Amino acid sequence: MSIKLFLLEGFTSIGNGFGGRPATLNPQKVVFLPPTQISGAVVKRNIPVSEFRRFYDRGDLPIKVDHQSATSKTEWKISPEQLDYHHYLPIFIDGIREKMDPYRFLAIMGTYEMLEVGGSKILPVIPQLIIPIKTALNTRDPDVVQITLKVLQKLVTSGEMIGEALVPYYRQILPIFNLYKTKNRNIGDKIEYNQRKKVNIGELIQETLELFEQTGGEV
Repeated sequence: MSIKLFLLEGFTSIGNGFGGRPATLNPQKVVFLPPTQISGAVVKRNIPVSEFRRFYDRGDLPIKVDHQSATSKTEWKISPEQLDYHHYLPIFIDGIREKMDPYRFLAIMGTYEMLEVGGSKILPVIPQLIIPIKTALNTRDPDVVQITLKVLQKLVTSGEMIGEALVPYYRQILPIFNLYKTKNRNIGDKIEYNQRKKVNIGELIQETLELFEQTGGEV
């Protein structure tokens, strides 16, 4: 075979895909996809210092930890039912977003104890509680969201008409519920031990919504 004929056949084979075409050297085509967009809706936010911490550090709150007890307990300088709820209850609820003790412990326990004995004092304060509740939910921190849901459950069952008083504020509270209402762990036949402590956010939200409907009306 002449060199001219060899070159001619080689050129033809290249055109037919049997020669040195780059595509035949690397048949695996590399596809570059844009990076996956991750929604930041449930990303934790920075938690601002609460009013509860500021008041506590100044010594302006009538509560402290009882260190003489074998287990952590609260010690009140003034009985909770004697407190000015317009002043103190919003401060305590503002503190439930704290992550550090003793602020966290005292804010949560203090809130529960005030709601336990508040009676008719709670209802008039509802409008002042919405901002600290919304702020706590907006942290997107699962621990804080769980505590806030439990506080809401305690709140709506603490007296008559409280559930109804919350209805006008659903638009400020419920959007965060929508972000977490499907956050139930699918673990098959395993036991979810957190359910005993009611720390499954999805279930807590469902329970809270049901309480809202029972005490205030359709959500």
